[in-house]
Amino acid sequence: MTDLSQRLIRYADLKPCLNAFVDTRSPGSDRKENFTLIGPGVSENPGQHVHIAERHGFNIGAARQPPGCLNSQHSHDTAEVFVVHRGRWRFMWGPQAGDGSVELGPGDTISIPTRMFRGFENIGDEVGFLFAVLGGDDPGKVTWAPKVFDLAQHYGLVLLEGGRLIDTTAGETVPPGARRQQPPTAREIADLASPTNDRLAACVLPAAALRPHPSSALAAPGVAECPVIIPRGTRDGFAPGPISGWWPHGFTLRCLRFDPGASVPDHAREEEEVLFVHAGALEVTVDGASLLLAAGDTFTTPRGAARRFRATSSDGAMVFVVRGGEDTAPARFLAQKAA
Repeated sequence: MTDLSQRLIRYADLKPCLNAFVDTRSPGSDRKENFTLIGPGVSENPGQHVHIAERHGFNIGAARQPPGCLNSQHSHDTAEVFVVHRGRWRFMWGPQAGDGSVELGPGDTISIPTRMFRGFENIGDEVGFLFAVLGGDDPGKVTWAPKVFDLAQHYGLVLLEGGRLIDTTAGETVPPGARRQQPPTAREIADLASPTNDRLAACVLPAAALRPHPSSALAAPGVAECPVIIPRGTRDGFAPGPISGWWPHGFTLRCLRFDPGASVPDHAREEEEVLFVHAGALEVTVDGASLLLAAGDTFTTPRGAARRFRATSSDGAMVFVVRGGEDTAPARFLAQKAA
């Protein structure tokens, strides 16, 4: 029987990195927790804990921040998607965070375009948690805004070319021959200009705007599959949108909503598939072995294995699903679906 425990990341068992990035001591950013759930992530600290190292074609991470805590302005070369699990968040654009912003709450999704400065702050009154998806097995290194380098130097942190962080206050020294990462030039900053706010509005999907796909193969009594990020038309009949983007993602994101007791029968998929439970509880059965996922838990289903899902909580379940590749194939049902 399959040992599913090695593919499950419990929210209660998350192991944070408290000094993952060069802004870790900057005022307002010094209380954040970063998590690398699946894949190497983009942490600049080689001592980070990776919960599941298996390659998926994308990375899964998370951030947990108390009220008022900030993630400084930075840019990525691959897709960066956030689902708000807890709290109220403001996402800001531009090297000085002044080009525009949007506020999001639980269940809302944002896909931030590549090669533009972005930052985010917990503006609520509770500890907030963001579930994150990064494109590619190697999402590359972070490009930080110039102000971040000035603050880091003041607090004893040095970022090397290639993305390694040196903490001089802990007695670490820059290795001989190593080169310090330099702040982006004025030309490089200009190349990372923010799109218009109207265009960025198409990169956000509030939870209230989720709509079931009428012909989803997973649809059943009490089960709806809602598209979130579909970059292009897929073999299982989903059209691009509601978030499609003008940059590559390398994955799709959907939301499964279950009424209490509702289920999806045995089926298999050839894509990598990661489940993140946003609300409620979900029983997952893979090749005859079952486990229960609670809100905040993450699970990666073995590729090609038979799986079925059932909501077990009295309020049903809301589950975000990341699948590898942009052209999702139809689910292969292993028995006739119940009428």
